[in-house]
Order: sequence, then C-alpha cells, then structure tokens
Amino acid sequence: MNDEPILSARGLRLSFGAVRALDDVSIDLWPGEVLAIVGESGSGKSTLLRVLAGETRPDAGSVTYGDPQGGTRDVHGMTEAARRRLARTEWGFVHQDPRDGLRMAVSAGGNVGERLMAVGDRHYGNIREEAARWLERVEIPRSRIDDAPRLFSGGMRQRLQIARTLVTRPRLVFMDEPTGGLDVSVQARLLDLIRALVADLGIAVILVTHDIAAARLLAHRMVVMRQGRVVEEGLTDRVLDDPRHPYTQLLVSSVLAA
Repeated sequence: MNDEPILSARGLRLSFGAVRALDDVSIDLWPGEVLAIVGESGSGKSTLLRVLAGETRPDAGSVTYGDPQGGTRDVHGMTEAARRRLARTEWGFVHQDPRDGLRMAVSAGGNVGERLMAVGDRHYGNIREEAARWLERVEIPRSRIDDAPRLFSGGMRQRLQIARTLVTRPRLVFMDEPTGGLDVSVQARLLDLIRALVADLGIAVILVTHDIAAARLLAHRMVVMRQGRVVEEGLTDRVLDDPRHPYTQLLVSSVLAA
C-alpha cells in the first residue's frame, strides 16, 4: 500500500437535533483497500458515508482526499462544481437503489457512455464499443445495449449501475448497501462480481453494509459503528473471528445463530 491514505477523516461530529449521528469519528482509507463500515440501522454508517463523499457537511471535523498528484484536498472546502467534477471522474458512488444512480430514460449503453464522455471521450463508435464491453463484463448481454434500465430486473439494474460507475476506472468508490433488497441468490452473484472487478481494477472502496458475510467477502478492514461512534476496527478476519467489543460480539453471534 502507498504511504499516504487516499481518504482521511478526523474528528467528525454531526447531530440532527438531539440525535448525535456522528460522534468524533476518525478513519483512514488506503489506495486499493476495501473498507467495510458495518452496524445496525441507525448506527450512523450511511451518514458517515455521505459525509466522506462530501454530500453532507459535518458540524465539526475534516475529510481530506489524497489526489493523484500527491497533494491533499479538503473535501468540504471544495466548491460544489469541483466536488461534482471529482465525483464524475476520480470517484464513483454505487447506491442501494440503482434508480438513484442511473438515468432511467436513457439506454443501458447511454448510461455507461455518459461517464466516458464526462472524462473526455468523444468518439461515438469507441464509446459504444467500450459500453458494450462493460455490459458483458457485468454479465449483461451486449444485445441489451439499447434497452432502457426500466426493462431490466433489479439485479441487472444494479450491475448496470456498477458498469456505469467503474467504466472510468475511478480511484475511489463509495458503495451504500449495494446488495440490499436483492434476492439471496442474486446477492451472492453480485458480490462475486464486485469482488472480481475491485481486485482487477485495484480501486479503493468504502462499503456500507449490514451484511457481515458481504463484509467478510469483500473487505480488507472493517469499522464497526454504534450510536454514531466507532466501537471497533481492524482487519476483517480479526474483527469477525475475535471480536473484542461486546457490540461486535453481539453482531457476529447474531449472524452465527441465524
């Protein structure tokens, strides 16, 4: 791994009225690393993801991004235009509901091609061929390239969103419950696909999930959250095989008992 993290958060605090969503949260993500953030509903994990991605501003604390040139950028100090540009190029976001990450009225190929155009590609034939290759890579027949996402199943929509996100080979991808709401068999297939693509591209990923099995399969390290605080963190196998905090022990034992 590189000597410097690709994303760092220090002392993040955020409250919604009397509810403390984030309470002094600090984390690092290294280039090429997959970091899982796990916890029960209301633990603050999705709020943390939105803050790290620059979508929600914290009450206190900082988030810094290590850019490819070796410098650092204050995520919440950027202009909105700069953050949107970063999100279209060096970053990606995979939503739990693929409808939030796709343009439903645009063809499958058009969805993937838009990301390529955002990084400067202009040759229609090349864009269409690259989109077709990526559809195949996420197990969607290239014959569906002109079909709208509304004609796809939930699992196919999620795979299309992944193709749209990864086609530009971003350095950092945020994933918010990417297998949530899908059938178990579809979840397993999607997880295998994500693992293969992430390993092949060498991208850094922050994965929010309540699924311990998904975290074990995908993540190098794990952060466990409860009531807005990080209660345990470490290598995924260590955290799951030898949980030290009582809450982590409860999470792991509930999975084993299921």
